[in-house]
Amino acid sequence: MHVGVCRIRFRLPESGSLKDKRRVVKSITSRASNKFNVSVAEVDDLNSRQSATIGISCVSNDPRHANEILSKVADYISDNRFEIEILDYNIEILPVFDL
Repeated sequence: MHVGVCRIRFRLPESGSLKDKRRVVKSITSRASNKFNVSVAEVDDLNSRQSATIGISCVSNDPRHANEILSKVADYISDNRFEIEILDYNIEILPVFDL
């Protein structure tokens, strides 16, 4: 079993308040979660109104499949017309062994 983890950090230049930011982040997290069947949550920059970091995770029996899913999620977020500018993202695949 393999756990894929992706961290995406982005800027929200149009966000004038935390309420605006939360609206955009909620839209991104719910759409990505529903479309790709992954877990998504805001994990950092919680009190910054113009930056956000989300974490995405998936579980797969094949590490290439986990990497492919997370890459598609990152592409979906960057290619969609959300009001954001991607600053950085990274993907890590962790092998998990049953003891």
